Amino acid sequence: MTAENASPENPSALPAAERAGTRALPQDLVDVRALLAAYTERHPDPADPAQRVVFGTSGHRGSSLKTSFNEDHIAAITQAIVDYRAAQGVTGPLLMGRDTHALSGPAQDTALEVLMGNGVHTLIDSRDGFTPTPAVSHAILALNAEVPAGVGSSEAGAADPAGQADGIIITPSHNPPADGGFKYNPPHGGPADSEATDWIADRANELLAGGLDQVRRLPLAEAKRHEALGTYDFLDRYVSDLPKVIDLDAIRQARVRLGVDPMGGASVGYWGEIGARHGLDLTVVNPEVDPQWGFMTLDWDGKIRMDCSSPNAMATLIGRMTPDEADGDGGEIPFDIATGNDADADRHGIVTGDGGLMNPNHFLAVAIDYLYRHRHGWPAGAGVGKTLVSSSMIDRVAAGLGRDLVEVPVGFKWFVPGLLAGTGVFGGEESAGASFACFDGSAWSTDKDGLLLCLLAAEIRAVTGQSPSQYYAELVEQYGDPVYARIDATATPEQKARLKRMSPADVTAGALAGEPITAKMTEAPGNGAAIGGLKVTTANAWFAARPSGTEDVYKIYAESFLGAEHLAQVQAEARAIVDAVIA
Repeated sequence: MTAENASPENPSALPAAERAGTRALPQDLVDVRALLAAYTERHPDPADPAQRVVFGTSGHRGSSLKTSFNEDHIAAITQAIVDYRAAQGVTGPLLMGRDTHALSGPAQDTALEVLMGNGVHTLIDSRDGFTPTPAVSHAILALNAEVPAGVGSSEAGAADPAGQADGIIITPSHNPPADGGFKYNPPHGGPADSEATDWIADRANELLAGGLDQVRRLPLAEAKRHEALGTYDFLDRYVSDLPKVIDLDAIRQARVRLGVDPMGGASVGYWGEIGARHGLDLTVVNPEVDPQWGFMTLDWDGKIRMDCSSPNAMATLIGRMTPDEADGDGGEIPFDIATGNDADADRHGIVTGDGGLMNPNHFLAVAIDYLYRHRHGWPAGAGVGKTLVSSSMIDRVAAGLGRDLVEVPVGFKWFVPGLLAGTGVFGGEESAGASFACFDGSAWSTDKDGLLLCLLAAEIRAVTGQSPSQYYAELVEQYGDPVYARIDATATPEQKARLKRMSPADVTAGALAGEPITAKMTEAPGNGAAIGGLKVTTANAWFAARPSGTEDVYKIYAESFLGAEHLAQVQAEARAIVDAVIA
């Protein structure tokens, strides 16, 4: 049977990419046994760039099957983190959590062997379960707030970090089941900055090149009995503290029906507890955890990917919010709000009965407008944080609120200082990641929090009586209706390097898609940091071009308030502008 005679009755004959949005078939599933065997049996070649430790915006990621995420990598990275925190004077407990990816468990065991070999006081989940990224971030902040005065400080960049906690989170986020991920969060609770990750990666690669001779490590059984190993109830801390940041009373009193899909990820044990403890009408629509993710629908490229912003990956949940047309009146939608999270729950997906899966940019605009109108304890001067590739609808919403816009490069790490200081009470990314402050303006988490944003969608429904998509429709009436897209263009490593080094002077064009260019940026206006590419704006449109960190492409983000045809013109001219510079 070939693709020529494939049919809906025989979907297995179709190429995987043509089955996007349909349930995974046996041939789509990773061989977990082979994946775990490769973790210990394969050893990276330090001379091969593809097998070295590389920290991106969310830590080191790879697959044991590609010899890019193996036991040697994790032993080296963990020792490097131990060395880094010692150099920084961090002496408090190290909190460690993991998600549901198959490689996360073995990676945690390896990390424990090294941490105990170095005598590092380490706290793992007391329920022996999975830990969302935001739960680790929140716990770090909570513990550091309890450090006695004069012993340490929970402020970012504190001169004396003695006694402070930091953390390791083992997750590749929404990546496919064959992948693993490993990241470090310093005492500020958020993603480590480039200076820290560069140091850790360089040290880890040095350890790999030295045959791991300088890695101090104990056998696993001995490590698990070590006096330096303790536990922490991440779930209880997170769920107990939620009333500090979300109006759960409003959600409960309005009887908002909330359906949540953990998508097989680390939030699976959290949602049921949130509903039960706070008396919410909350249904976990899929409590299954499967390292193959066989229950998932395929993403746009035919891969299993737990991307809660993807209509294809979220097809099952979207289907639950689509009434049955067979009875003539469309049936009843089972939930007022349905939500999804990725594997470590740092991303959110919002589904409404009237609008389906919301575009992440749309929900960010809604969240910002609602929060700054309803969080009366937030500082009046606190700005609105967004990454420079997020929608300009946010710019217009911020202006309508009378708030300063703080536009930063891609990466949630840029929001950490503002969230800690209270000068930035909201930070959001177009990739469906965001966090915001507690009612009193204090920091809730300094990493992305998908559970928080899902609960916010329910709060918006409870307080306003509108779904978030209905709320967005009102913003469109007020500010316009932008069209947003991202495309990838082929580029060599040399061309990507040139793009990263571009200056505004390299752009000689005076107009973009018929409008005068108002700004040419290679640094983010919110903090002056290099964006690693270029952004060009006009009154009604913009584009940003950045090189990919993992593929031989560069990404063009673009948006227009003048419609789809104008967007296509912006994209075409953007590609011509960039190609002329990097050719």
